[in-house]
Amino acid sequence: MSTGVELRNIVKRYGTFTAIDNVSLSIRDNEFFALLGPSGCGKTTLLRTLAGFEMPQEGTVLVGGQDVTHTRPRNRPLNLMFQSYALFPHMSVERNVAYGLEMEKLPRDEIRSRVAEVLASAQLTQFANRKPDQLSGGQRQRVAIARALVMKPEIVICDEPTSALDVSVQSQILNLLGDLRREFGLTYLFISHD
Repeated sequence: MSTGVELRNIVKRYGTFTAIDNVSLSIRDNEFFALLGPSGCGKTTLLRTLAGFEMPQEGTVLVGGQDVTHTRPRNRPLNLMFQSYALFPHMSVERNVAYGLEMEKLPRDEIRSRVAEVLASAQLTQFANRKPDQLSGGQRQRVAIARALVMKPEIVICDEPTSALDVSVQSQILNLLGDLRREFGLTYLFISHD
């Protein structure tokens, strides 16, 4: 099944302000696609349009050749990783990663198996019982990555996921994302101002 993404002639306005003006792009299967630009240029609006959180006034969003322009966010085959990690502070690493699967009401054995696999791939097994405040910034970002991947998305959208990290940790996270892309056959849309 194709996991490619195509945005065709996307226009998004907020009142009289045009945030996205006739933007088209294609992302191939298993591609690590970087969208670079300064703050305020429309990167996040484009991401939110692809994810379904914003509705364009014009244009079409295709995922795997299917028109998803009017499909609800939860029904699109993608997952988001944010700059802020968005981890639940009262839950362990393991519970943070399992949360989406629990909301899908999957069988417990399947949840345990998928969480264990993704924790191992993200090099987090030894931190499974820790809370987010007991982790470094890089470790928290790996938890966010694991939480995105455990849902088995076809596409992972990364909104400036390394901007809060120092340069050496940024490199580690980017290398990990590349390794996981190959291991799980993912397509990435990576948004950054840097």
